[in-house]
Amino acid sequence: MNPADLPDHLHALVSELRSSSAPQEWLATYAPSRGVGPFATADKFRTVGRAWRLGALLLDATGALYATGEVTRAIEPGRAAVNRSAEGERRRSLRMAASRSVPRGDVINFGYTPIEGISAPLGIEDGRVVIQLAGGASADLQTYLADRAKLLEGGADEAFA
Repeated sequence: MNPADLPDHLHALVSELRSSSAPQEWLATYAPSRGVGPFATADKFRTVGRAWRLGALLLDATGALYATGEVTRAIEPGRAAVNRSAEGERRRSLRMAASRSVPRGDVINFGYTPIEGISAPLGIEDGRVVIQLAGGASADLQTYLADRAKLLEGGADEAFA
């Protein structure tokens, strides 16, 4: 796909995902606790919309693309283990905040980055739009999005046939 065709392709993909009822996830901003002691507010997420996760990219209903940031799920965290790590406590805090912000079981994406035009992680190789992957590899964006959409729609067997 050449760069001029990208907006039209994204809008067509939105229509396809909508018609297949592919599952969406929340886009949100993280709002840490404010205040002190009994006057402190709880950590929470402020939802700003919904998007389809397509691998390393998120696509919203307007056709806007985002680079994936962090992800958490709205679940009630279990009891903390005796050996608490800082990362474990952070995950626990994020899950608690998510469970206060969206329905249980829903996924929240935060820390994502809007992609304006052809900017990282997108690029152009040989006149076509590509996505830069880990390890310096790249993939044709149209093929990458089609494969991820098939997976999201439940066609894993077809996506990689």
